[in-house]
Amino acid sequence: MSNSNSPTPGDRPAAWYENWTEGPESPWRHRPEPDYEREYATLTYERDGRIARITFSRPEKGNSITPHTPRDLAHAVERADLDPRVHVILVSGRGKGFCGGYDLDMFAEQSFASAEGPDEVTGTVLDPVVNAINHNPAGVWDPMIDYAMMSRFNKGFSSLLHANKPTVAKLHGFAIAGGTDIALYADQIICADDTKIGYPPTRTWGIPAAGMWAHRLGDQRAKRLLFTGDSISGKQAEEWGLAVESCPAEELDARTEALVERIARMPINQLMMAKLALNSSLLAQGVANSGMVSTVFDGVSRHTREGYAFQTRAATVGFREAVRERDEPYGDYKRAQFER
Repeated sequence: MSNSNSPTPGDRPAAWYENWTEGPESPWRHRPEPDYEREYATLTYERDGRIARITFSRPEKGNSITPHTPRDLAHAVERADLDPRVHVILVSGRGKGFCGGYDLDMFAEQSFASAEGPDEVTGTVLDPVVNAINHNPAGVWDPMIDYAMMSRFNKGFSSLLHANKPTVAKLHGFAIAGGTDIALYADQIICADDTKIGYPPTRTWGIPAAGMWAHRLGDQRAKRLLFTGDSISGKQAEEWGLAVESCPAEELDARTEALVERIARMPINQLMMAKLALNSSLLAQGVANSGMVSTVFDGVSRHTREGYAFQTRAATVGFREAVRERDEPYGDYKRAQFER
């Protein structure tokens, strides 16, 4: 028993549910909140009580991935991870979908060219001009320049897996191609029944660089999707165990809030220990090795005869037309899922 007149945890009902910053014993008791503002090029960040909300904010481009996306995401995730007031990190997208993959209007049609002036990626392995030269079908391809670039995207996206705190991805509309590289790194996926989820670029010009499909779905179901480039619906994702929950689109916001609020009630240290313990099994499966191998093969797939044919076709007739020609033989152009 304490001799102090100060209230002890035993004097307070359910004191174990207090936040790290709450209660007289908190080491943050007299500390102010962090004081910084940051504008992100591809997303917004908001702390809402115990929930950090990271929202992709390029709806006019389907929240497509640019060189800023992985750096923005990693910074925002670390910001939430360091904040003792945050218990859970929610990632979602504005507009019609979660993320439509890489900005292929830039990557395919314009050969990585950018109209923007110099910034922090200029002159680095992420420099769009450098990668345009390295992706020239008439030139010489250096696979390690390609790997240095793509592995940085993976590093940023995998911050969702390696964060100490739980991460939840809310999917609606579509999570396609590179969008799945982001979503599959999250600890939990919740989605609308009609969400389109898949990696059609395995038909040509792409391998999922994150390498997470087998870890999330198992060998056969991952191969079922990647051997065909087929997509599944959010409902199928729940049935196959890729998503923890699926629901009608009009219920997604409410169901997601119920999930993250339930997680947020848990003490941060309990959440961290549970995640670290469970991640130890996932990491032992070779997640890092899968990502390395898949990133190398993703680069190779964009520099085969077929990959160059797709790239030059997209540059000639536009990316949408090249995708139509790619997908129509499978009968699923603009369809949400394969027929079972």
